[in-house]
Amino acid sequence: MARLAILEYPDPRLRNRAEPVTKFDAELQQFVADLLETMYAAPGIGLAATQVNVHKRILVCDVATEGKHPYCLINPEIIRAEGQTNSEEGCLSVPEFYDFVDRAATIRVRAFDPKGTPFELEAEGLLAVCIQHEMDHLEGKLFVDYLSELKRERLKKKASKKAKRSPTEGAPSSERTSVPVI
Repeated sequence: MARLAILEYPDPRLRNRAEPVTKFDAELQQFVADLLETMYAAPGIGLAATQVNVHKRILVCDVATEGKHPYCLINPEIIRAEGQTNSEEGCLSVPEFYDFVDRAATIRVRAFDPKGTPFELEAEGLLAVCIQHEMDHLEGKLFVDYLSELKRERLKKKASKKAKRSPTEGAPSSERTSVPVI
């Protein structure tokens, strides 16, 4: 398995819309394994293929406290969304930044597993938030798009300054906050 490089905001490749997966083979299964390894190592609870510059409709997530109950959704589609929740989110592509976002509280999603078997999943709470967050990435949308223009501009300036620093200067601390990084 291989750890993949995660793109960081404001990288324009994060704005690419992902294409549907049409080939379910060993190469896809290996890519999913690499996505999971990358997500766990980051550490995060979700990762979309777009975030590693692969523009296919693939996402992985694992919101289990012990971190070993992964989901892989290929060509996901929300078929029902109910209620509303407002929770604080972070993102592996927007390091060290957290803010509150409104999402559906409960969703039902239709997708394929890495072998091409279709399934449906009912999700609520953190799992529902995580899936919606990652599905946004597949559309070229980031959680910062839900924020005010002023907050986005401040974040963009901060990210641009960080990108100009040396890799060790801007490295995030290893301390985790109580907010899951999606």
